[in-house]
Amino acid sequence: MTKFAIGLDFGTESGRALVVNVATGEVVGSAAHRYADGVIDAHLPGAATKLEPDTALQNPNDYIETLKHAIPEALQQGGIRADDVIGIGVDFTACTILPTRADGTSLCLLNEFRSNPHAWVKLWKHHAAQPEADRINALARERNEPWLAVYGGIVSSEWYHSKTLEILNDAPEIFDAADKIVEAGDWIVWQMTGALKRNTCAAGYKGLWIKGAGFPSNDFLGALDPRLDRLNETKLAGEIVAPGTRVGLLTERAAQWMNLKPGIAAAAATIDAHAAVPGAGVTEPGRMVLILGTSTCHMILDRAQHLVPGISGVVADGILPGLFGYEAGQVGVGDIFEWFIEHNLAALYNHRAKERGISAYQLLEEEAAQLKPGESGLLALDWWNGCRTPLVDANLSGVILGMTLSTRAPEVYRALIEATAFGTQIIVETFEQNGVKVDELVACGGLAERNKLLLQIYADVTGREFVEAGSGHTSALGAAMLGAYAAGRAAGGFDSLTDAASRMFPAQRVAYKPNTQNHATYQKLFAEYRQLHAYFGRGANDVMKRLREIRRQV
Repeated sequence: MTKFAIGLDFGTESGRALVVNVATGEVVGSAAHRYADGVIDAHLPGAATKLEPDTALQNPNDYIETLKHAIPEALQQGGIRADDVIGIGVDFTACTILPTRADGTSLCLLNEFRSNPHAWVKLWKHHAAQPEADRINALARERNEPWLAVYGGIVSSEWYHSKTLEILNDAPEIFDAADKIVEAGDWIVWQMTGALKRNTCAAGYKGLWIKGAGFPSNDFLGALDPRLDRLNETKLAGEIVAPGTRVGLLTERAAQWMNLKPGIAAAAATIDAHAAVPGAGVTEPGRMVLILGTSTCHMILDRAQHLVPGISGVVADGILPGLFGYEAGQVGVGDIFEWFIEHNLAALYNHRAKERGISAYQLLEEEAAQLKPGESGLLALDWWNGCRTPLVDANLSGVILGMTLSTRAPEVYRALIEATAFGTQIIVETFEQNGVKVDELVACGGLAERNKLLLQIYADVTGREFVEAGSGHTSALGAAMLGAYAAGRAAGGFDSLTDAASRMFPAQRVAYKPNTQNHATYQKLFAEYRQLHAYFGRGANDVMKRLREIRRQV
């Protein structure tokens, strides 16, 4: 009897369910549910008070609604019976955290806390905790904390401890009311099974947890703020297990939400980008996986631990058992292109696209593809949402140089794509200069599926073959692999994640080879990018931060 696993992929704007044949990897059903409240960055739902700059929140009820809508729709689409589903896996954006009661109730769903922004989910791209990150970094350097080097020497404002300290500083009543502060990926599995277990992926990459050493010590946390001195034993407590480990079985309540049967194995969550590594068929060192979407995560495996500046961490067994998983990233990629088209595109282009029955993205891609590298005279920095790797600084912002009265939209669009490619080249160089070999670039994610010009530009900029692997749902496929692993061989699944990946990956590879002439031109442009990167990013001119401070004061 054919068996199926469900992969749940919780993204920035929506959640997706994928139903996958565990024997072949064939996707038989897929459905998405757009979050009703989306990214909450202006006002809380039903409230008029304006949120502070750099705030990005979500409503956890949107995650439950994803279970109720996306899974039944995907099952119906594939004509799959509930009896044939053996496991569920989850991937989630991270670091995305929320404060809860001991039973898992989110504080923002309680009337007494609903009007407090700090009771809501803090989304991964919530950057208002930069002052807290600065404090953590300064204290860790002062104390020579051994864990700091594992995270590239810098703790991000996006991570668990920065956001938790922000709650404590700005809303101590929320901190005191919270029995737990948990990753949203662990929370949704908690809702499905009734059991709270924290996954090593999120704990390791976003929570400063190191295998064999644990979280930062109570001594460090107490020095950071005396009210944090027992965080590890209270709000952060919980068994830590590897992604794919069976957390528990689907409860009656959760099964009713999803039109499934209770008792189905539910896997420990993982981060969305990390799920895409096995989802792209990568289980060995040397192949860097780029998950191209609103942001880009750069994932690579190695047999040894190397300390790489500015990365988001290196975690033993963080992605696959027996290997060290490395994470780097760009905090804005697809978001930048969306910003340009939604807020800066002349009406002429939207009109032309509508006349042809195509999207503005397709029109700009066509026209930008006609340009040669360097033809526009433009150069951009890709910091519209800050810089994650290697600078780990949310206070940096975007730049476009070379604009004239003759500059047109396709030229700007291409320059923005090139900027994100240059940012990736900086990341590749950072890894290789610190002992992690990069043999091949593997692209996946929705942006890789939609934008072929981007893939060719990345190949031309890096001078490396760029391979598109799988579909735009690679993370969800990886999550389904976790579900099949949690079910185990006896139930029709697998007893190792490597086996699940080897059997469930559909071998689809499209290679983009670098154009030698284009690469030569891009090397000249990249040399200029590198200088701008250092000038604005490493303290020679902190004008971006001064402008941000003026904005805050105003």
